[in-house]
Amino acid sequence: MVKEINNDLGKIFIAEEVIENIAGLSAMECYGLVGMSSRNMQDGIADLLGLDNLSKGVSVEIDEDEVSIILNIVVEYGTNIHEVANNIIERVKYTLKNRVGIEVDNIEINVQGVRIGNGTE
Repeated sequence: MVKEINNDLGKIFIAEEVIENIAGLSAMECYGLVGMSSRNMQDGIADLLGLDNLSKGVSVEIDEDEVSIILNIVVEYGTNIHEVANNIIERVKYTLKNRVGIEVDNIEINVQGVRIGNGTE
């Protein structure tokens, strides 16, 4: 599905994949986030996704004018998970609003794992 934005000059169509990539990249800028995790976690092990696969850790649903995002993340051990999640929500909303012009109605954060700096769980 695509997000349609109307303005005085015409229509803009933005694919879900674009929104997923922007949301993933903006989330990666937040302190305390080790990385994005795959939506299809197997055996309870959260695999970190590389920068080229960030969208696999993000799910976007577009329903009429409502945009909902689900982010699957891995946080750094020792950080306040609540604060990290709130920072990610604010950053993603801000980035999509100011860079793309999309109002996000709901962002859900799924913490898939906790890692220490060297990548161990």
